[in-house]
Formats: sequence, C-alpha cells, structure tokens
Amino acid sequence: MKRTQSIWRSSIWRDEAGAAAALYALALPALVAVAGIAFDYARLAALDTELQNAADQAALAAATQLDRRAGAVDRSAMAATSLINNETRFANDGEGRDVSDLTVRLYADKNQAEACGDAGALSATATGDAQAAFVCVRVNTRTANFALTPVVGALRSNISAQAVAGVGSALCRTPPLMVCNPNEASDPDANFITGMRGRGMLVVQGGGGAWTPGNFGYLDTGTGNGATGVRMALGWVSPPGNCLSQSGVDTVDTEPGNMSNVPQALNTRFDIYDTQGCEDGGICPPSVNTRKDLVRQKGASGNNSCRLHDSQGWYLPANRYDPANPGSTPDSMGHPRDVCHALATGQAGACTTSIGDGTWHRDTYFRTHYLRTEGPMAGTRWNSADWQANTKLKPDATRYEVYLWEIANRGNVIDGVRILDPKPRPDTVAGGTPINYAAPVCSQLQPSGGYGGGVTPSATSADRRRMSVAVVNCTANNVRGNSTGVPVRRWMDVFLVEPSIARPGSSTRRATGQDQIYVEIIGETTSGSAGETAGSVIRRDVPYLIR
Repeated sequence: MKRTQSIWRSSIWRDEAGAAAALYALALPALVAVAGIAFDYARLAALDTELQNAADQAALAAATQLDRRAGAVDRSAMAATSLINNETRFANDGEGRDVSDLTVRLYADKNQAEACGDAGALSATATGDAQAAFVCVRVNTRTANFALTPVVGALRSNISAQAVAGVGSALCRTPPLMVCNPNEASDPDANFITGMRGRGMLVVQGGGGAWTPGNFGYLDTGTGNGATGVRMALGWVSPPGNCLSQSGVDTVDTEPGNMSNVPQALNTRFDIYDTQGCEDGGICPPSVNTRKDLVRQKGASGNNSCRLHDSQGWYLPANRYDPANPGSTPDSMGHPRDVCHALATGQAGACTTSIGDGTWHRDTYFRTHYLRTEGPMAGTRWNSADWQANTKLKPDATRYEVYLWEIANRGNVIDGVRILDPKPRPDTVAGGTPINYAAPVCSQLQPSGGYGGGVTPSATSADRRRMSVAVVNCTANNVRGNSTGVPVRRWMDVFLVEPSIARPGSSTRRATGQDQIYVEIIGETTSGSAGETAGSVIRRDVPYLIR
C-alpha cells in the first residue's frame, strides 16, 4: 500500500498535461486580438466591396445615358442616383443602408474623368450634353465601427469608393456622306442646323488638297472596297461594311480615290439605273415617290431605257422649269431647288452661299403635276388655293413635307387628281410625248427579278430619299481625300431633292454638275438613334468600366 501511494505521488510531480492551460491563459489576449482583427477586417472588406459595387453600378447606369442628346448630363446624374438601388449592410455609422450620397461628374476627356476633379467637368448645357463621354462616380465616405478590434486600440475605419465608366461604341450602317461645315469660321459647333429646317443646301465634291466649307466627300464605311464600297453604301437597301469602333466623340475617315461614278448609285433612289448604279450583291430599290425633273418615253426598252440617255432613257424635257418664270408650266419638275440656287449666278435673287433660304416655287410644282383627270373640272390644274386646301399643308411647306404627303395619299383621288398615279397621264401619251412618271417604272425591270415598285418609308423600311450626313470642320481638321479620325460635329438628316446629273444652264437657269448634291435640311439627328431599325446612322453603345 505504501509503495502504491509513493508511486502515485511521484507520477503527479512528473505529469506535464496541465501546462497547456497556463499557456492558453497567457496567450488568450493575443488570440482575442487576432480573432477580432480578422472579424472586423472581414466587415471592412465587405463594406469596401459594397461601396465599390455601388460606385461601379452607378457609373455604368450613368454611362447608359451618354447619348449626346439634350439632357444627357442631367439624365446621367439621375441614373446614377435613382435607377440603381444599392445597399450597405456592413456600414454601421448610423446613416442607413442605402447608398445615396454620391458625387457624379461628367467629362469629355478620359484622363480628366480618371482624375475625377473639377477640371474638365461638364455642366448641363447644350455643349456639355453633346460632349459628355465619360462619368466619374464617387461614393462618399462610410464608417465601419469595429466590434472586437478595439481590444488592440482600433475603434473604426472609414471607406470610400470611386468608379469611372464610359461608352464603348461602334458606328454601323454608317452614312457614306460627309459635308464640310459651311459656317465653320463663325459656327464651329455646327449649330446652324437648328432653325434651318426646309432650307436647300448645295454641296460640291471636294478633292485634292484641303477642302473648303460647303464641300462634300465620301466616307469609309468599313468595306475596304473604295469607290465600289461607297456605291454599295449609297445604293444598297442593306449597306455592307464593318462597324467602326468609336471612343468618345464620333469620328469618320474620308474615302480617297476616283469617285466620279459614285453618284450613279445615289440616283438609283430616283429609279435611274446607269451602268455602275447598283453594284452586284445587293438590291437598289427607289423610293415609292420618284418625282424628278426628268422624263422617259412611254414603253421605252433596251439597254439605255433606264439610264440617263437622250431620247432612249431618262432625260431632260425641252420645256424645263425656269426659276425666273414661275408662272410657266414645265413638262416635268422635281421638288425643285431653292429659287436662289436655281437662278443663274448674277441673276437678281441668286445666292452664292451653300445654304439657301427655303423659298421654292410650290405653286409651279403643284400646277405642273396636279392636273385633274376626273370629275367636273377635269383638264384643269390645281392653283395655289387648291393645293393648300386639298393637302392641308402650310403655305411654306417644305419639299420633304410635300413628298411625305404624296406618299401618304398615293392612289387616292383628291379633287380630281389621283396622287402618285403610276399610269401615264392622258395629256402626255399622244404621239410619243415623253412622260413624267410619278412612281417607279424601272426598278421592276432590273436583274434578279427586279427591285419591286419602290420602298414606302416605315419603321422597318428606310426612306430612300432621306439620308444622314456627317458635318465636320474641314478647315480645322485639314480634311482631304485620305483623312482619318475626323471628329463629327453633328449628324444631319437631309432630303434628297434631285438626282445628281449634269444639267445645262441658261441666262436664267443655273447649270448643275454630276459632282453636286442638292438636299433639303430636315434637322439634326444623332448617332444615338441606335434603336431605329431603318435609321441611316446606327450606333451600338455598350457602357464599360474604365476603373
């Protein structure tokens, strides 16, 4: 028994198992501190993630509004603060869970946006709306009060976040035309478009050295085919080409090379099909309304019957529209030029500027085309009072408004006139008299089964006589035949008034050349009209985070 007790007492002194408790007791403060730091750091990291997500989402939401249209700056700021509802679950500074205290700044320059300061920040003005391309969103400081870390002396930490976003863009179905800002010296932002609705604009093709205000040129549409690609873009109803990458302000590249035959593609929109009119691989239908100052023999046939060709195809009538004699009734008359652009240079009232005043001979136009063929007044023509009463158009109606009214009422008999009657008028068929056709007659005769009877403008069908044109500052950007990265000041929608052909002049009538394009200004468009299936300018915008 004594031996057993002795052995037991000896084993107690030799047992070291209880030393662990002492070690734990000594290490406990450090362990608590480490656990506290880990716990609170996790809260801090979570708060940082929440705030950064809030900044990222707000910046992306703001970038979706950078369409360069009116109100873009205000809409962008509103999108950042209102469209995205972010919450913070790990901030415990008593400010609530919603992240609503944001600072939003818009910039035209990426570097200034990344600096996110006052320098370069845009305000909600017409210029600011048009230039805003980048956004910086700063989430104001939030606090994480630590739970366990105070054991080691740290009580709280403040976190903020910042994000910069822009719009990654591409221009698809880019219009193949650009116009040098005619008022560049006094109006570099091309604000002339505002208030110019209905005015005619005469532009002549530039070339060689530096171009001058009022010139026009052709653009690279991404096909890489030079003049052939431009003809495709002008003629085909579904233009080819790649989307052109954009960053910030829209830019375009001019297309160099010989473009002498390119207007033939433009003329397909008027039912004229010359040798290089419609390139193989696409279809080139005209508008359903092909009013023009050309005539064609009834029943014309052969290779020249749909080309510009004296007596065998489309040609100018002997009795042409004379701007100095508006009381006459020509054999054919398109939607004419502004009077000041139609008069011979040097005539009283003739203008030398590229933009006219919107005055054109409406009465002459309606008298020429609106001969009553039915009813008790058959054989008489509409006068000034008649067309205003029958169309309900204003006395200063634009050519484009008349054109659209004719399309909307085609086939209807109004005051004895069948609008856009595809059949020859009775007074123009006798003795082989050339006919002024109001509707397409050649598009059905083209190869591959024909191009149909003309395109009626709709939400899904582009208006073949309406185009978007890039307006650029040619002098400032030293634009010439092979310029790249030229900034677009505005996109302008125009109505194609007449085919581009050579017309001889007279003592009262101004000559025209195939290198001229005459349009009527409809108004400003934007590359942001990306959702329009029939739009000429289709812009694909995708917001992206820069940092």
